[in-house]
Formats: sequence, structure tokens, C-alpha cells
Amino acid sequence: MSMVRARLAPYVMIAPAVTMLGVFTVYPAVDLIRLSLTSWNMIDPVKTFVGFEHYLSLAADPDFRRVLVNTFLYTGLCVTAGLTVGLALALWLNRGGALRGFAQAAVFSPHIVSLVSVSLLWLWMMDPQFGLLNALLVSLGLGRFPWLTHPDTALASLALVQVWKNAGYNALVLIAGLQNIPKELHEAAELDRASPWHKFVGVTLPLLSPTAFFLLVVNSIDSFKVFDTIAVMTQGGPVNATNMLVYYVYENAFEYFKIGYASAAGVVLLVLVFVMTFLYFGFISKKIHYR
Repeated sequence: MSMVRARLAPYVMIAPAVTMLGVFTVYPAVDLIRLSLTSWNMIDPVKTFVGFEHYLSLAADPDFRRVLVNTFLYTGLCVTAGLTVGLALALWLNRGGALRGFAQAAVFSPHIVSLVSVSLLWLWMMDPQFGLLNALLVSLGLGRFPWLTHPDTALASLALVQVWKNAGYNALVLIAGLQNIPKELHEAAELDRASPWHKFVGVTLPLLSPTAFFLLVVNSIDSFKVFDTIAVMTQGGPVNATNMLVYYVYENAFEYFKIGYASAAGVVLLVLVFVMTFLYFGFISKKIHYR
């Protein structure tokens, strides 16, 4: 009897987690796929089976193609700039100093503020008439900048908000990675008369790669599913320049009541995130220098 209990104990321990995963992850994903094969407007109780009609409509929709391009561009901007700024802050904060703790808290503070609050703050700062950023530009004699009102600048402006919010988190995680690098390796590089740049490229970056890879995955998924910033600041405009996948799903589901069509777009989002994560772990992770 005791042996049976010992064998069952691991399954009993993981049962709550597996149940939660099934209820809140697996079932919604399966139901999303089911809804994507139907036509339903949330008012009529009848769901009409239409097969892959919604997927064909998505493939032929120029707005959806624009949304895909926007999503990938936004993700690329946020991940590249976010990791670069985070690394620069981490290298600066890792030097130490009397105010190091205060500086780390100040840098991290935007990350703990809700994204809606951050978006409202930046919406005011980027206001074309009364915003702080344009007031500073005007005071410098540079003129007003169309942060959110021009299709060519709106997407980058949204990316700026995301980078500002996540830079502190990226920096603190990278600081932990930097402090985990053995000092002996830097000392050995100094004995070999390596320049600061060569120490950074030959020692710091390779040993920091596991931490950077973790942030790459987290930042990519976080940027891919952006919603709050768009809903508060641009609502997908101007002229669809900032509309991205999650907001596109919301728009079609709860503004146009095209539940089946929105579900098909949601399935595409799910597949893209899965493929992106698979590529990261399948190819990039092989180049990570684990000690």
C-alpha cells in the first residue's frame, strides 16, 4: 500500500497544476479553434459551421496583412531597443556607487506601474498641442513632432512607451547575470592585456547570453501580445498604422461582433507565438554559452 502511495504521490502533487493548465489554457485554445470554424455574432444563438472560410478571408484581407507587418515591426523594435537600453543601464548600474540601490529602484519603477497608467502618461506627453515632449522641442526651436498623429511615426512612438516601461526590468535581470560572471575571468582577461571592448565581447557577452536569451523570449512574447497601449493611445490609428494582432482580434470580436473571424485571427496569433518560441529554442538556444 505504501508503495502505491509513493508512486501516486507525484501525480497527486501535480494534479492541481495540470487541472489549472487544462481549464485555463488547453480548453480555451481548443474552443478558440472550434469557434474559428463557425460563423457567430454573439447575438444569434446559432453557430453556423463554415470550415476554413475565415482563414481564407484573413489571407485575402489587406488590413490583416498590414496588422501582421505592424506586429512584427513593433516586436522587432521593442525587443532590439529594449535589450540594448537594458544592457546599457545594467552595465552602468553594475559599476556600483553610493546611490546604486536608489538608481536601481528608480530605473525599475516604471515596470511596476500598470500599462494603462503608463499609456495615459505618455499620451499626455505626446499630445501634439499640450504635450511635454513637443513643449521641450518647441523650446529648443525644433518644432512640433507628430508622435501619434502620423502613420510613419505612430508605431515607433508606441514602441518607445514599451521600451521605457520594460527597460528597468531588463536591466535588473541583466545585472543579476553580470554579477553571476566569475571575477576571475575578467582578471585573467586583464592579465592578457585585453581592452575593455575585448573583455566585453569575449567574456561578458558570451556568459551573459543565457540571461539575454531569457529576456529575448519574454520581451518578444510581451510585445507580440500588446493591447493596452494601443487601446489607450491610438485605437489602431492613424489609418491602421498601429493596429496589431491582439487589438485586431478584440476589434473584430467586440466592435464588429465577428466572433468566428476574430477567433481565426486568434488562432493565427497562437500559431505565430508558438512558431516564434520554437525557432528561438530550436536555433538560438544552441548558441547560448551555458557554464
